[in-house]
Amino acid sequence: MAVVPLHVDEFRTPVHGTVFGERTQVVHRLRAGDQLILGPDPPCAEVPAVWVHARGGDVIGHVPLQIAAWLAPWMLEGGRCQARVEKVGSDDIESWRRLVIRIVCRVAQPSGLPDD
Repeated sequence: MAVVPLHVDEFRTPVHGTVFGERTQVVHRLRAGDQLILGPDPPCAEVPAVWVHARGGDVIGHVPLQIAAWLAPWMLEGGRCQARVEKVGSDDIESWRRLVIRIVCRVAQPSGLPDD
């Protein structure tokens, strides 16, 4: 299994790519504490991304590629993440710093054992 860096089980990160298409409108709907969905690119992706979606599926953007480089393979091998909105900045803040999320990583339990 891909390894999450030892010091990382919970972290904050900005979401990149929030200004493309209708994504800014999705960001405007978000509030601190909102639950988000994270989805890695398929294993065949040359440069894997981890996409951030609002509940309901709207794409918001992606985690920075430096994080996705280890997070995507870890998720594809069974690692689980929970993500919530930590902070939504106004439109006068740079887009790459406008939305900050908190991600909690945990190893999936073997079949038959309850998740926390």
